[in-house]
Amino acid sequence: MIHVGILSDTHLSSCSDSFRAQVQTAFAGCEIIIHAGDLTDIAVLDAFSGKKVYAVHGNMCNMGSRQVLPNSKLITLGGYRIGLFHGAWGPRHTVEERAWAMFPLADCIIYGHTHHAVCHRIGKILFINPGSFQGTGQFGAPGTYAILDIDEQAEKPNGLQAAIHELPPQS
Repeated sequence: MIHVGILSDTHLSSCSDSFRAQVQTAFAGCEIIIHAGDLTDIAVLDAFSGKKVYAVHGNMCNMGSRQVLPNSKLITLGGYRIGLFHGAWGPRHTVEERAWAMFPLADCIIYGHTHHAVCHRIGKILFINPGSFQGTGQFGAPGTYAILDIDEQAEKPNGLQAAIHELPPQS
């Protein structure tokens, strides 16, 4: 079993102690981290030392992040093809259609941008948007993230299971 931590839309210019503590707690059991864009600064990825990290840039990333990170990426984990992109540059209501067109052979598509957590299947494809890790909204909605479990022994598509989680309130 492979455990993958998924986050997006951190919108941070540095890797604070508070952020490090949050990700250490949220992703303690994960070997792999996927960031679906809008880190803002590449330094955010420093919080994941010791873990394999896959990331793409988003529309709010600074130039340094855009020069280092791709716009989209197709990765294979446990025999499953996972398409990754931020989801900007088009209408929000068509993001999954655009993702499907970008990654027609993917088993799972991960995206961000909307700050709205999503985890559902369309046919055999699992779509995941972890929401905004830092929380959003005028009413202080909690930050969210996703955990993807990949069972390499299970028959496709049953080997991909994911859930959305809320960050606990910060004291």
